[in-house]
Amino acid sequence: MTDYILLMHDDVPAECRTASEAGWDGYIAKLAASGRFSGGSSIGPGACFRKDGAARATSSALLGYIRVQAESLDEAQKLLAGNPTFEAGGTVEIRELPQG
Repeated sequence: MTDYILLMHDDVPAECRTASEAGWDGYIAKLAASGRFSGGSSIGPGACFRKDGAARATSSALLGYIRVQAESLDEAQKLLAGNPTFEAGGTVEIRELPQG
């Protein structure tokens, strides 16, 4: 099994936001029941830092993440079914988390 992170972007159309926000409990419960869920959280405000002091502003594009386990990127993509951001027309970025 490979670990993947699903990164939810803040680009759900305004008319779909309420429906998107309402579906999280059921989606997380479905992932947990599948045995693929490894955690996640919404992402709050923060700051960027660089040693030389020239840090950029934080990205407002990301709202949260979910860590899942899947056999492949294609299988991880199938776990998007029911994801409130994805279902509302927003973007979910999937990244592999390399074994360290």
